[in-house]
Formats: sequence, C-alpha cells, structure tokens
Amino acid sequence: MPERAAHVPSVDSGSYPIRDGCAVTPLVDGGPAFERICQAVEAARTSVFVTVAFLDPDFEMPGGRGSVFDVLDRAAGRGVDVRVLFWRSPEQERQAPDVHFHGTGAQRERLDTRRFAARWDRLPGELCQHQKSWLVDAGEPGEIAFVGGINLERASVADPGHPAAPHGSTHDVYLELRGPAATDVHHNFVQRWNEASERDREDGHWPQGRDAGALPFPTKLSAPAGDARVQVTRTVSEGRYTDGTPAVDGKPFAIRDGEFSIYEQYIAAIDAARRSIYVEDQAIGSPKVVGHLKAALERGVHVIFTVPGDCHREYARARKIEAVRPFFDLVASLDASPRFTLAAIASSDGDGRYQEIYVHAKVMVVDDAWATIGSTNTADRSFLGDTELNASVWHGDFSGGLRRDLFREHLGIDTGGDDVAAFETFHGRARANAWRKLAGQPLPHLAYRLDAALYGLGTPKP
Repeated sequence: MPERAAHVPSVDSGSYPIRDGCAVTPLVDGGPAFERICQAVEAARTSVFVTVAFLDPDFEMPGGRGSVFDVLDRAAGRGVDVRVLFWRSPEQERQAPDVHFHGTGAQRERLDTRRFAARWDRLPGELCQHQKSWLVDAGEPGEIAFVGGINLERASVADPGHPAAPHGSTHDVYLELRGPAATDVHHNFVQRWNEASERDREDGHWPQGRDAGALPFPTKLSAPAGDARVQVTRTVSEGRYTDGTPAVDGKPFAIRDGEFSIYEQYIAAIDAARRSIYVEDQAIGSPKVVGHLKAALERGVHVIFTVPGDCHREYARARKIEAVRPFFDLVASLDASPRFTLAAIASSDGDGRYQEIYVHAKVMVVDDAWATIGSTNTADRSFLGDTELNASVWHGDFSGGLRRDLFREHLGIDTGGDDVAAFETFHGRARANAWRKLAGQPLPHLAYRLDAALYGLGTPKP
C-alpha cells in the first residue's frame, strides 16, 4: 500500500471533498502531454469539454494533427459533444491581440466551418480565467480529466530534456486523472459553462446565433480507477457564480462568496512538510507562501524553488518599486539557509551559448508523499483573483515518482528514492552549474542556481 501522506492535511474550505479510488499519471512537458490529450480526444465517444486561457494562432498539436481547432472539429464531426470555454479580456485584446482568442470578428472567421460549441468568459479588469483543463467522456465509464497549466503556444510543445528550439522552449506539467475526482472537474466545467459571462451576448457564443445551451451537473461519481486520493481545489472570485449546486456527495458550498481552497492547501502542505518541498512555478510572488517556506527551512526542511531564469515581466517590474522591497528582501533571506536553492533551467550548445527554458509548470511536491499540479501560480493574484484549478494527490509512488522524473530531467541523473539525499545532490549540482554558466562553459545538465537577492534585477550569479 503506498504511503498516504497522512501528515499533509486536505482542506475543507472548497467545493470538493477528498476522493479515494483515483488513478493519476504525470505528464511532464507539453509534447508528451498534448500527445496523450490528443489520443484521449481521438478516442472520445460522447463529449470533450475544454477550458482555454491563452491560444497562439500558430499553435499546432504534435504528430501533424494541425491546430487545436482541427483536433476538436474532427471529434465534433464524429458526433461528440465538444464545448470550449475561452477567456475574454478587453485589456488583453489591446495588449496581446495575437496570443489570446478573444472572439473578435476576425478571430470568429476562423470558426466559420467549425462544428464545436464555444462560450466566452471574462473577469473584471485584468483578472484571468486561467484554468486549462480537458475532460473527455464526462460522466461516462472511462471518463478522463487533464488538469494543469500548459498554454496552447508553440513553445509549449516541448520534448523532455528541452533541446534548443528556434521558437524557445517551455517546461510544463499536466496531470491525467481518472476516477471519482474527475467528476469534480466535470462539476467545475458545468458551473463555468452555465454561467459564462458572455453567454447571452451575440458574440459571446459559437455557433453564431445558436448557443449550445446549458449542461446538467453530474449526479454520480465516476467509478474507482486506482488507489490514489485526490482533491480538486480552486480559486474562484467572490460573486463569480450564483448556482451553488453541490458536488456529488459533497456538502453545500457558498460559491457566491468565492473559493480559495488552493491557497489554503499550499499553506497547509508547506506547514506539514517534514523533509522536503519542491516547487516549480512561473513566479515566486506570494509573501505568505515565501514566509511559510522560510519557516520550513528554519525547522530543517530542504526547499528547492525552480523558476524561469528570465523572470516574469511583472516580477522584474515590481523589483523597481520601493514599496515592494520588503518582499524581495524576504525572498533574498531564503538564501541564508544551505537547504535552499532558487533554481532555473537552461540548455547549452557547448560553445558558451545558452537557451533559457521557460518554467511555466505549477507543481509542488512535499516529502515525496503529496503533490499538487494545476494552473495556479505561486502569486497572490492566482490565489485570490484569477480563476484557477488544481488537483492535489496523496500517493507516495506518484509524488515521489514525479519528483524523481523532474530531477532526472533537470540534473541528467536518477536521484533515487531518498528525497533528502536527492535535494542535497540538486543543491550541489545547481551551484556548480551556476559557475559554469557564468564562465561560458558547457552545462552537463539543465539546472543552475540563481542568487535570490539578484533575481529579476539582472544576470544571476551563484
């Protein structure tokens, strides 16, 4: 029987209870993840439900399948009920018109021959409908959910190991989920679809002039499919939904007041850690999380936080704001512990040239026994504002295996099953690689250490 990570508590501040009997598979990097998602869509019998945040117009699925529209349209052509929720943001339409499917007139022309259904969904201001989930054959035997944060962008279709690519390379992770917790992904999609903000606008749905209509909430759990415990957690802004239909076998939840269970779960897991915490994220931007990581270091826990070497633009912009300086001082203070590494990953051509690999994954692993994968950045905007979806897994074989897979890619070696020894190896190899990178020497593996005090200011040094 796998370790159940009983010392990492679940949360009770959200819509969904913890579910036994789930099967979970990590999908590391976009190439393998989208290959598996496409296989599931191609085998769909009844339905495919998708939530989309960002969509590059040049994005294509692997294996010569064409665009995501091509993949979905082929399923719809077989009689499968295909529905897609797109994020609409007037602010993004002005700032980044080419990497976001707003449903403008020109963009809707791309849908003229498409047979799937769509609705657009927005949040106030710059907040993002940030979920990126796929659900195949919802409510049917064999239902499969995919929960993660991979955007539909060219650089996201990356192979493990991240060989240099002309359009860049993004590191990311998805979770394949079967069993009772997949029913909660189904519930989440129905809740969003039925109350999509633009659904009653003429340009807020597809097909034009013929909305696909509401969906019923699930009424029974998917059958057990494995031996993992899983809990689906979310961020939902206050006032976002009015229909509080509870999850199957779940207690009533006042969704009108918002949901912030991902934030609670992160803090609970960090505080429960006894040996090790591994985080991969696009950002290290939550003061409360950083403060709890510092407390974990002080009680002897090893912490590695892997971020993009070329940091998120908002992080770099904030570094110039004097009022935010105490937060960056807090981040810098983590380096005082020998058990902490702020890391990035880069590929090397062996001739002093490097390509930074953009870390876009949203993963945390605690004690090789518990893990969460989803769309949520470690930043207050994700924890408190944007709409997010994560799945937490209590299963030692899965969690330890995920950590070993990620370390194997980033370090080029199998670090084995002792998490503390593996973290010590990571600390040392990342530090050595930082010196090699500064010296223009070849990198034998991807991971290198960043100086937490300088991150976001300029060229990092060990």
